[in-house]
Amino acid sequence: MGSGAEVTAEVERRRSRFLAVLARASSVEAAEELPARLRRRHHEARHHCCAWVVGPERDQRRGDDDGEPSGTAGAPMLEALSRATMPSGAADLSDVVVVVVRWFGGTLLGAGGLVSAYSDATTSVLRKAVEGGHLVTRRRLRRHGVLAPIAEVGRWENELRGHGVLVEETDYAAGGTLAGVPAAELRLAVADTEAESARLDGLLASLSSGAAELRAGETVWTDLP
Repeated sequence: MGSGAEVTAEVERRRSRFLAVLARASSVEAAEELPARLRRRHHEARHHCCAWVVGPERDQRRGDDDGEPSGTAGAPMLEALSRATMPSGAADLSDVVVVVVRWFGGTLLGAGGLVSAYSDATTSVLRKAVEGGHLVTRRRLRRHGVLAPIAEVGRWENELRGHGVLVEETDYAAGGTLAGVPAAELRLAVADTEAESARLDGLLASLSSGAAELRAGETVWTDLP
């Protein structure tokens, strides 16, 4: 999901109204904020069930029935998020939370009816998110640091950008030296693969005549344009 985007969809079953709200959640704490906010907004509704999938490995997951019979709301919602096929063809949706707000219509739906309603509401809001272009593709980058002679920083930056390397920051106060001359620290990022790290190492070796030492750092996820 794009940052700040919120998509809604509704289904109705025997006069019970199910409003699904889908939003981005980059952490469990962020995921917990949406149901809390919707409880305040729709305080007259009987249930505010939710599910989320968070993290680059999709390993932080939860489904909450919020008073519905166990397994009839949170589980089917989580299943729909986990199995949703994205435009790329992969079922790799992450960092999203969905809340389904239910207004009781006076007729009991039974376990099967509830599972169907909550699943359909989640599937419907996911479909709207895809059709509306609200989903974004992300890639994992590996950050690296390297010292560059201050007099050569501009040339290095241009060369690296020309080869598809992301130059995130240049720290002129790093206080290091390279080959005996004052140096700034370039903070770079490339796709988190061995091949890309090796390619970056080769580029820097060429720029520095073998003097530069690449220091690998953390991995981060970034949205693609």
